[in-house]
Amino acid sequence: MQFNKLADKKTLDKTVKSLNDKGYEATIVKNKEDALIEVKKSIPEGATLMNGASVTSEQIGFVDYLKTDKHKWNNLHKKIVSETDPIKKAKLRKHGLLSDYYLGSVHALTQSGEFLVASNTASQLSHIVYSSENLIFIVSTKKIVPNLESAMKRLEKHIVPLEDQHMKEKYGMGTSLNKIVIFKNESPMNARKIKFILIEEDLGF
Repeated sequence: MQFNKLADKKTLDKTVKSLNDKGYEATIVKNKEDALIEVKKSIPEGATLMNGASVTSEQIGFVDYLKTDKHKWNNLHKKIVSETDPIKKAKLRKHGLLSDYYLGSVHALTQSGEFLVASNTASQLSHIVYSSENLIFIVSTKKIVPNLESAMKRLEKHIVPLEDQHMKEKYGMGTSLNKIVIFKNESPMNARKIKFILIEEDLGF
């Protein structure tokens, strides 16, 4: 099975319909430049923001944009990273769980609108599962797969080896597949908003 092939129009249209049927918003963009523009439009001024480690968010320029402070968001991640006092840092991490927005990516998205996110430490999973009011996922259409079985194969056979190599090159240590979230639906009782920015460009793993 190929895991780097962009979705064709039929597959993409089916996936978007499935996402919409689940109450999610789905926007298709052509490239990373358009993706960054869409992200900027999606997060209102003054909103508290957390973001997870994501090669895709780096590639579209979102991480660099955050560092410039040209935005008018409350970047909670920056406050956590810059805090040196362990006690204060721990409090900031707890506060960060209640961010208005969380931005990240997924490891696989099925044509029926289910998605899969895995993690070594699970630091981002609380946001995705419950705590952040708004989720924004930036996802290359190459991550669209037929079903959850193929999503798991994509994760284990494709993602983990690449992420392990990436982590070793960047931080000198690899990764481990410790925790996996399979997101099938969002309860309407939670009144959360979930948005997918689907990019028709080969980005991320």
